[in-house]
Amino acid sequence: MRQIGILVALAACGGPEQGVKQVTIGPVPDTVSRGTFAGPLCDGDACRCRDASAPGDGGAGEPGDTGGAVKRFEIRIGPSEHELWVMLDDMVLYKSKARAEDCFYVDLGAGDHVMGLRASQEGGIAARVAVSEYAPATKSWYETFRFGCGAPGPCSHTELDEYKAGLARYKRGIHDPCGSVKVKQIGWDTGIAPDQMHPNDLQVAWTLDVYDFAPKKPHGDPSCASRFE
Repeated sequence: MRQIGILVALAACGGPEQGVKQVTIGPVPDTVSRGTFAGPLCDGDACRCRDASAPGDGGAGEPGDTGGAVKRFEIRIGPSEHELWVMLDDMVLYKSKARAEDCFYVDLGAGDHVMGLRASQEGGIAARVAVSEYAPATKSWYETFRFGCGAPGPCSHTELDEYKAGLARYKRGIHDPCGSVKVKQIGWDTGIAPDQMHPNDLQVAWTLDVYDFAPKKPHGDPSCASRFE
């Protein structure tokens, strides 16, 4: 197995929360979603994807007036032709083979939330997940976290290395400078690669540190670029 631990919080001073994340591949979860899902697009253990081109929340709703203490997130899994699993705290979000993409909506309070992505497929995997924060005040979705390897084609060790190198551009582990979430302790482990290049198994882990304030500027506002300079 080829294990990689990555330091993604690039602050001037390190700390325990910024340490290398050691990841070991675990068993594939059950083929079912389990969790507390939120908003009008969700019914029981399933949700429909919002219209990403629609204004505002796109039908996903919002958690109410909490002053930013509780925030609505979208977890978009895929596109991929095979099964994928995302773990969020004690929840499991399952994407079946029936659809290229599946979405889930959850409300998260301030603090740390442990997440993971699991993929397993003979012949190579294609794994993608996008986590987005919604802010009612700005009517904007923020690109909290993005991971992708493969799709198109199978995920390769080269592509994983390129993703790792690209993490250096995020200041203080905040992937969307207009948002209010820090990503830390990201790492992954891969399984056997019969051709020494394309693994059949992948497990990714990361932690969201959700801040207790609401974003004040919309996603893409140019003034956010200098926020951490």
